[in-house]
Amino acid sequence: MRRTPSAKPLYAVVLAGAAVLAGTWLAARHGLFDRDRAATQAAISANCLDCHDDITRSGDLVLEPATLADVGGHAEIWERVIRKVADRAMPPPDEPRPPERDYITIERFLEAELDAFAAARPNPGELPQLHRLTRTEYGNAIRDLLALDVLPAELDYELLLPADNKSSGFDNISELLFVSPSTMERYIDAARKISRLVVGDMSAAPLVNRHRLALQLPQDIHVPGLPIGTRGGLVIGSYFPLDGEYVVRVELAGSSREPHELEILVDGERVARSTVVSGGPGFPRRAPPLEFRLPVTAGPANIGVTFIERSEAFDESTLRVRRRSRGALPDIEHVTISGPFNPTGPGQTPSRERIFTCTPGGDIDERACAGEIVTALARRAYRRPVSETDLEGLWPFYEAGLADGGFDRGIQYALERILISPQFLYRVELDPPDARPGVAYAISDLELASRLSFFLWSSIPDYELLDLATEGRLRDPETLEAQIERMLADPRSESLVTNFAAQWLFLGDVESKDPDLYLFRDYDDTLRSAFAREAELFLDSVLRGNGSIVELLTASYTFVNERLAAHYGIANIEGSHFRRIELPESSPRAGLLGKGGILALTSYATRTSPVLRGKYVLENLLAAPPPAPPPDVPSLVTEDDGAALTMREALARHREDPACAGCHVEMDAIGFALENFDATGQWRDRDAAAPVDSTSALPDGTIIDGVAGLRSYLALHQDRFARAFTEKLLMYALGRNVQYYDAAAVRAIVRDAGNEGYAFASIVEGIARSVPFQMRNARDGATSSVAVTEAN
Repeated sequence: MRRTPSAKPLYAVVLAGAAVLAGTWLAARHGLFDRDRAATQAAISANCLDCHDDITRSGDLVLEPATLADVGGHAEIWERVIRKVADRAMPPPDEPRPPERDYITIERFLEAELDAFAAARPNPGELPQLHRLTRTEYGNAIRDLLALDVLPAELDYELLLPADNKSSGFDNISELLFVSPSTMERYIDAARKISRLVVGDMSAAPLVNRHRLALQLPQDIHVPGLPIGTRGGLVIGSYFPLDGEYVVRVELAGSSREPHELEILVDGERVARSTVVSGGPGFPRRAPPLEFRLPVTAGPANIGVTFIERSEAFDESTLRVRRRSRGALPDIEHVTISGPFNPTGPGQTPSRERIFTCTPGGDIDERACAGEIVTALARRAYRRPVSETDLEGLWPFYEAGLADGGFDRGIQYALERILISPQFLYRVELDPPDARPGVAYAISDLELASRLSFFLWSSIPDYELLDLATEGRLRDPETLEAQIERMLADPRSESLVTNFAAQWLFLGDVESKDPDLYLFRDYDDTLRSAFAREAELFLDSVLRGNGSIVELLTASYTFVNERLAAHYGIANIEGSHFRRIELPESSPRAGLLGKGGILALTSYATRTSPVLRGKYVLENLLAAPPPAPPPDVPSLVTEDDGAALTMREALARHREDPACAGCHVEMDAIGFALENFDATGQWRDRDAAAPVDSTSALPDGTIIDGVAGLRSYLALHQDRFARAFTEKLLMYALGRNVQYYDAAAVRAIVRDAGNEGYAFASIVEGIARSVPFQMRNARDGATSSVAVTEAN
């Protein structure tokens, strides 16, 4: 939609850079860039003012002749101009366009001026000195600190801690990560529960963990993670705090006169079995709950609850449309695990092995052993060497626990105190005493280690990273490169997929998408889960496989299981497990644009949305978001006298409104290229009884022919995609929104990565070496004093 006059039309003001481009175009056309720099500046200024003086002052951006004499000194203005030049977003479609070589000349001139200024006066931007961990980072930090890979459902982090606010799609933006008194209470409660769990508190009350199976999850098919020859059910990854007895209660739904065998498994081994019969003579219509009392050793374990598959041949009553149900056979509705009962001890869990590096007794002094344990925990949790002052704050808690319940209880209390310390909950970066307010300085190696680990792992540094930082060797270029390579190869770098990429592409929204039941009867939880898994495996193969990020657009392979392959119309795929398949050259499933999850999340419940899809591509793949719509935008009319309109017809009528036409041109053109995919990402050739027309034209006249044409267009402009990707990754790495003063760093990263085929690792390394990542601006003394007080 075009901006209203009061909002300043996009192409009528220099905010969009039109006047500047027109003036520089004239200069380039007359060969003025062949003269010296001063003459070039004078020509641009003269042409801008002479030809466009009336519009350069009509918006909220005013260009004065002095700005060309000092481009770097007016970087915010010229970065906005150069962005429009680089995106070829001007002049308007109905205006004559300069030759491509003139665009390039203008772009290079401005870039050179801005980059030289940035190199001479580095500006890493503003970051708070206290940056709270996100809920995801907190969970990963607990995992790595205490070897706690899974939690009981009652202690799930989504229940323990509140969700984090998001900005630009990311939840780690520092300015939004504040802590209210109620949030602090949640952290205190979480520290208490986690410390009791990992130490193995014999006095802890039994946990009750209830798991509900979704109504749309079919249970007449095999579930991944359960033995072949079973159907339905679920696998519960949980943590058992003590050796003892645990009760597994299974509530059933559905009925069958035939007997069905239900079994309970612990880590794949059958430990209990029962026959279920309901609905027949002498049996209740609904089977009563089943309870199994099982001995389980402390530590992590997978509990499986499933039915043994009787036969793959179903009777006629079973062969009906599923309609998003659990199926026609008896199924599992809830599983509740409670315990421990009659505990016998804390066992030897991975967490206890990580925590208790020594045991007092014999020649091992109790106080010395406690000091060794507490020091190791605090060093890793605080991400730095531990001082005597740190330990003095922890000893009273250890001594209170020692008096209350012995050595283990003392360690439990000290650990609880560590987990609520600001040194753990916050990433602390305090200015050195000699820092001058507003002047950039290099952060310490320990601060660099934390930035690097939370960037690549969303977690705390390991001992190798801490040791190098403590020795002051991490910043060495060869050492830093080796550490980045090591960290990307580590399984913890999976967070770049599950945390960064999932937020960048809004993949979490797939879970909340629920297409209309009557229009899309085949859509259910198995398909929704398959969408998410396909995207995760695909992103992992490119990012953690150190492929070129361009493969995200063009890769001719994907990952499917039987359910997803059927939805895509891909034959000869059987089984619930995912496998990589090569796609034929003509397949529409190549790259991100062919992934069902992205196509579903950019649709409405009842129909596709070229607007949403076009906006998604512009914002996330090209970093060129359209302006916000006006508040009085009319609704899209999809019918005419009761007859359904095709989406192209409906949007054509929508664009007849002058308030809507301007901004829809590019969005709709991109979205129409994806119209062969319906609201669930399934291929279609017809829309509202008419053939789908997926051909469109961009504002610059480029013709886009379907998804293949759009993919080719993006691959041709891979530098724009690389810039957009780098900006998103830099934003995630820094924990703040990217600003105009970061543009020079982004350009340098993209240029260097381009020399290596835009390999993902080269972009990561470029960010890790950049000014915004390795430096910070000093705050004023008052702010620093407050930060020091809060951190201590």
